[in-house]
Amino acid sequence: MTRSLTLTDAVFVGLGSMIGAGVFAVFAPAAAAAGSGLLVALVIAGVVACCNALSSAWLAARYPQSGGTYVYGRERLGRVWGDLAGFAFVLGKTASCAAMALTVGVYAGWPKPVAVAAIVALTALNLTGVQKSALVTRVIVVVVLLVLVLTSVTAREAVQPAEFLPAGILPAAALLFFAFAGYARIATLGEEVREPARTIPRAVVISLAIALAVYAMVALVSLNALGSRLAVSTLADVSPSLAPVIRVAACLAALGSLLSLQLGVSRTALAMARDRRLPGFLADLRWAEIATGLVAIGLVLTVDVTRAIVFSSFCVLLYYAIANASAWTLGKRVVPAVGLAGCLTLAGAVLWQL
Repeated sequence: MTRSLTLTDAVFVGLGSMIGAGVFAVFAPAAAAAGSGLLVALVIAGVVACCNALSSAWLAARYPQSGGTYVYGRERLGRVWGDLAGFAFVLGKTASCAAMALTVGVYAGWPKPVAVAAIVALTALNLTGVQKSALVTRVIVVVVLLVLVLTSVTAREAVQPAEFLPAGILPAAALLFFAFAGYARIATLGEEVREPARTIPRAVVISLAIALAVYAMVALVSLNALGSRLAVSTLADVSPSLAPVIRVAACLAALGSLLSLQLGVSRTALAMARDRRLPGFLADLRWAEIATGLVAIGLVLTVDVTRAIVFSSFCVLLYYAIANASAWTLGKRVVPAVGLAGCLTLAGAVLWQL
């Protein structure tokens, strides 16, 4: 692998992982759980994500290798914790691949056939090289951000405000965390980034800050436009006049997320195969990418979007709990402690949905 990704490429890979999952797949079930408490849940998820982002950035600067928290846990806590992080990531993010592929299918009108086709197409794209994948991700992110701005400007007014449901705030935050989890995706591409010690921390922080701003804007606009109906609606209902455009953007956003997810999962699988924690043939990046696509297709054919999101959130929260524990050993204290406590609390909150 060559170090071809710049800071801008890295930021767009992170944004491509986040923008789309939250806006087009998570807000409705989160609103069903918390009502107007969605905004509080968004803040909680954002705080935990910020802590995780900083912990991941410190670790990535110290260990600029493919594998992310699998590597950090192994180096800072021991082999068992590294293995746990690696398996949590591979399982959780493969479920995320299925969720994003199914989101494309739902908006296109043929859920499973389109989902399978999307995975096959993007696996083929990844096999052509990471630089082309990063370029496609950049285009998708720009288009989706433009559509979200237009949607916010043309949104209609709500008829009935959403009820505040305090008991559902933590479960909603756990679901929303699924949308933020892409901020550290660039850490799994540590062997393909230029000047990783400088680029990775900056890319993580910048992409997360942009995504937080976008989510806050869309959450406020959606609650104002749909009120209690947000729990059973899509973003296309926020601005009926732009519905066709929004549906196309939703497909693009989910494709962008799927593209970045497959990049991250395949490279973590590669790192684990190098250490003989997964079958040896996965140490070849092409086989790791093909295997990731095949497993994601299997999940697409057997689960629905909500179940995939719930399972992914639980696994990823465990993954980042280990990242925060690893960062603690670097001498950092407050941020990793808050991140660890937040991850474990949200993981407990999402258990009842499994």
